[in-house]
Amino acid sequence: MIDEQFRLEILDWIAKDPDPETASLLSKWLADNNEVELRKSFGGFLEFGTAGLRGPVRPGPSGMNRAVVGRTAAGIADFLISRGLSKVIIGRDARHGSVEFAQESAEKFSGAGLDVYLLPRELPTPVLAFAVNELNMDCGIMVTASHNPAIDNGYKVYLGGAIDGVAYRGSQIIAPVDVDISKRISEVKLPSPKGSSWKVIGEDLIEKYVKCCAGNLREVHPQKILYTAMHGVGTETLLAVFKQAKFTPLTLVAEQSEPNPDFPTVAFPNPEEPGAMDLAIKLAKDEGADLVIANDPDADRCAVAAKDASGDWRMLRGDELGTLFGHYISKNHNVKGKKLATTIVSSTALEKIAANSGANFVETLTGFKWLSKIEDLAFGYEEAIGYCVDPTSVNDKDGISAALKIAQINSELLSRGSNIFAYLDEIWAEIGYHRTEQLSIRVSEISTISKILSSLIQNTPTQIAGHKVTGFEDLSKATLSTTGIRIRAGENIRVIIRPSGTEPKLKTYIEVIGEVDFADSLVAEIKTEFAELFASYS
Repeated sequence: MIDEQFRLEILDWIAKDPDPETASLLSKWLADNNEVELRKSFGGFLEFGTAGLRGPVRPGPSGMNRAVVGRTAAGIADFLISRGLSKVIIGRDARHGSVEFAQESAEKFSGAGLDVYLLPRELPTPVLAFAVNELNMDCGIMVTASHNPAIDNGYKVYLGGAIDGVAYRGSQIIAPVDVDISKRISEVKLPSPKGSSWKVIGEDLIEKYVKCCAGNLREVHPQKILYTAMHGVGTETLLAVFKQAKFTPLTLVAEQSEPNPDFPTVAFPNPEEPGAMDLAIKLAKDEGADLVIANDPDADRCAVAAKDASGDWRMLRGDELGTLFGHYISKNHNVKGKKLATTIVSSTALEKIAANSGANFVETLTGFKWLSKIEDLAFGYEEAIGYCVDPTSVNDKDGISAALKIAQINSELLSRGSNIFAYLDEIWAEIGYHRTEQLSIRVSEISTISKILSSLIQNTPTQIAGHKVTGFEDLSKATLSTTGIRIRAGENIRVIIRPSGTEPKLKTYIEVIGEVDFADSLVAEIKTEFAELFASYS
C-alpha cells in the first residue's frame, strides 16, 4: 500500500513534470496503486557523475525524462554562469527520448540566458566533441547512452576551456566539476525559466569534421570492408569520411545500418557483447571481405574483426587493436617526447611500445575523461574499444577516425601480402606476447559487486590458477585511487577486478605475458576460476 508521504511526493513530482505523457503515466500508476513501478521511478534522483547521466527512460526522478533532464540542464547552466561561461552546444543520437531531451535542454539553457547551439540532426558523439573545440564552445552536451541497452538514455557533459586548473579542451567533466554540478542540480528551484532562442549549426561544421578525419590518409591497396553501425548513428558520417579519403566504398550490414532505438538484431548494442557481431561476420564470410568494422550506437567506439591464421573470423580484443594502433603510430609518426597513454585495466603492451619509440608512457584511471586530460598526447586508448588516434581534432575516443585508421593500416598490410593478425605477430615478436581477456558479469543488485570486492579484500587469495599470488592491492588506497582490486602472480600475471562505471556489471581484466600456448591456456583457466567464484555469490 502506498503511504501518504510517498503519495504526496509523487503528486508533487507530477505537478512539476513538464511532460504530460510521463505525468499521466505516474498518475495512472498512482490510481492503480502500482507500487512496484512507482518505487522504480522514485528510488532517488538519477545520479549525476563524471559520465553525466545514464539510466532507463521512464518517469520520475530515477529515470531519464524531460523533468530530470530539465533540472540537470538548469543545474549545468547555473554552474556555467557562476564561472562566467556562456556558449553551449547540444548534440544527440537516435535513442528513445533523444529529440525531446535535446529540446528540453535547449529551452533550459536559453531560459538561463546562455548562447545555445544545436547540431542539425542525430550525429556521432565525436562530432559533438569536435564541435566544442572547433567552435570555441564553453560546454557541450551529448544526449546518448552510448552502447547501453535500448531502454536507456543518457547525458554526457563536455567542457571547452580550463576549469579549476584542468585543461579540458573538449573533453568530459571530472571531479570536482561533477560534484559542483550535482549539488547545483539538487538546488534547482522550480519552475526554472525556459527560452526559445538558439542557433542550429550548419553542415559546414560536419564537413570540417569529415575532412579532419580523412586528413592525409590514403588507401594503397583496394579492400572490401564490411561496416555495421549497430543500429546507431555512425553510417552517414563514416561513409562521408571514407568518400572524402577516396577509400574503397564500404559494404554495409543492411539490417544494422540505419538508426533504430530498439536495436532489434542485438541483445545489447555493444560490439563487445557475445553475438553482437554475428550478422557482420556472417556477411563477411559470404562476401569474401577483408575486414569487418563496427561502431557502437553513438560511434565513439570501434571494433574490428578479421580472419586469423587458421582462416577463422574473430573480433580483435580491445587491447589487440590498441596495441596495433600504438605500434603503427609509433613507427609512422614522430612520437619522441610525446605521450602514449592507456588505462590501468588495459594491457601493459603500450608501455613497452612507448619505451621502444622514445615516447613517454602515461597510465590513467579508466575512462577517456582521464586520458583526454594528457598534454602532448600522440595516441590513447582504453581496452573497452575506445581509441583516440587524432587527439588534435577530437580530444576524446572517436570510432569514426579509428575506423578509417584501421582501414589505412589494413590496406598497407594487404599491399605487402600481410594481414592484421600477422602484423600483431610481428609486434609480439618485438615486445613479447601479451594475452588479455575480460570477464564481465551482470548483477541484478549493485550491492552484489560491493559484497564480492569486500570479500576478496578480507580474504586475499593466495593463488591464481595454481600460481602464487605475489601482490595484492586495494585500488581505493592506490596512487591512482579507484574502486577495485589488483592481483599479481609473479611478473607476468595480472588480474584487476572493478565495477563498470556505466552499467550494473563487475568486470575482471586478465593479462598473462608469455609463450602463446601457455598464455592462452592460463588466461582461460583464470577466467573460469573467477567465473566460478563470482557465481557462488549469486
